[in-house]
Amino acid sequence: MEPKWLEWAKQLQSIAQAGLTYSKDVYDLERFELIRNISVEILTQHTNMDNKIIKELFANETGYATPKVDIRAVVFRANKILMVRETNDGDWSLPGGWGDIGLTPSEVAVKEVKEESGFDVKAIKLIAVLDKKCHPHPPSPYHVYKMFIQCEIIGGQPKEGIETDAVEFFAENELPPLSIARNTESQIQLAFKHLHNPQEPVYFD
Repeated sequence: MEPKWLEWAKQLQSIAQAGLTYSKDVYDLERFELIRNISVEILTQHTNMDNKIIKELFANETGYATPKVDIRAVVFRANKILMVRETNDGDWSLPGGWGDIGLTPSEVAVKEVKEESGFDVKAIKLIAVLDKKCHPHPPSPYHVYKMFIQCEIIGGQPKEGIETDAVEFFAENELPPLSIARNTESQIQLAFKHLHNPQEPVYFD
């Protein structure tokens, strides 16, 4: 579970964002802006992120606060799992990224695999919908739901993308250093459970 300070900071940000969206009174707007600033200060004190960067992240969010959606594609070949190496941290992840407006979850999974690995795939199965705070990821300023969608290769060749510099398949017992902001070892193990048992139910939370 995520630390209490992170939970409080996100709750404060959510309250502030809703207040700034729906309030009309100038004094209430000032109070909600103050609440937002307090949440930014909490995150600044407990993370290595710059105060300005955190504030800009929050300032870009408007309307009622809802979780962001991260979609990860699970692709197997010869009992090995497809992973890409992220250029920004040098570690490995399942192809994926934020959900895109106008695309279904499966369309996002297909797009991300093509952009990050070069392979053409089709989505075949939802494996899991996870709340990031319930899993051993580093602290994140956003409340994130993670969707893992199994895909099948139908074409293409391995090719690095703009945000990736290597494409490889890994056996279950030979995983590379993982980009744990994006995926954890337990989540990769969950993916292999579905490989070994196609009737495995969808995991949630």
